[in-house]
Amino acid sequence: MADPYSILGVARSASEKDIKSAYRKLAKELHPDRNTDNPKAAERFSEVTNAYDLLSDKDKRARYDRGEIDADGNPMGFGGFGGGGGPGGFGGSTHRGFRADGFEGFGGEGADLGDIFEGLFGGRGGFGGGGQRGRAAPRGANVQYKLGVSLPDAAALATQRITLADGKTIDLKLPAGVEDGTQMRLSGKGEPGPGGAGDAIVVIQLQPHPFFRRDGDNLRLDLPISLDEAVNGAQVKVPTAEGAVMLTLAPGTSSGKTLRLKGKGFSRKDGTRGDQLVTIEVQLPEGDADLAQRLAGWRDSRNLRARLGV
Repeated sequence: MADPYSILGVARSASEKDIKSAYRKLAKELHPDRNTDNPKAAERFSEVTNAYDLLSDKDKRARYDRGEIDADGNPMGFGGFGGGGGPGGFGGSTHRGFRADGFEGFGGEGADLGDIFEGLFGGRGGFGGGGQRGRAAPRGANVQYKLGVSLPDAAALATQRITLADGKTIDLKLPAGVEDGTQMRLSGKGEPGPGGAGDAIVVIQLQPHPFFRRDGDNLRLDLPISLDEAVNGAQVKVPTAEGAVMLTLAPGTSSGKTLRLKGKGFSRKDGTRGDQLVTIEVQLPEGDADLAQRLAGWRDSRNLRARLGV
């Protein structure tokens, strides 16, 4: 991937707000639903989303700026490990990073080093204390995976399919109350060892979305509507985590009004769900002579700015 700053069109000194603003603008322009006749837009949309994923993560951004990882988030080669190895850049190490089905696996980097060192120098590994007998054989190392989950999937607790380092796939059920950074342990799915296999640790990373936003347990969406829909009222389709639903707009609906879809937000740990908050955006056509003619001579007599003291 090219330089993420260049992809988003921001300077390396850009603030988090500038980066988010640039991403939202590009995501709206390049979203596949708005570019059905332009296949290259989907590629650009993916590049923009990946660039934002890296730069919106403070740790990743700092590591990228220091040259520790590349634009795809993969570690750069380090002395003593490098030289044409696997995707993680660790040469002949058996703990190599990989990407599959939206996952990024970390063997050597993400393994539980405490397990390894305990096995070599004592503790549960059974090699310390002058070679005492009777201690359990060391388990294999834990392996960490990062799973990117979309906001709609997280809200609906949609099943995620993952591919482990051994090539096996698992259908993973997201837990209620899932959030960015949630860890899930898959027992016995880590590295093999004399005392049994370690575990796989799956870290959930919620991905930015082109039009959904998380607000606590609620899911927010800005919904564009036309002037005639706002004036006359209408029934319009609204996307939700589980698919589109019909929303009734009352006549005279104004921009900025927020409507609530009960139980369409994120699942909580107690099994209840937040709501989806839909904020209305009335969008006027530009340069519409017919509309201008229809409104000629009409004025709204209300003082809409009275509460502002002007």
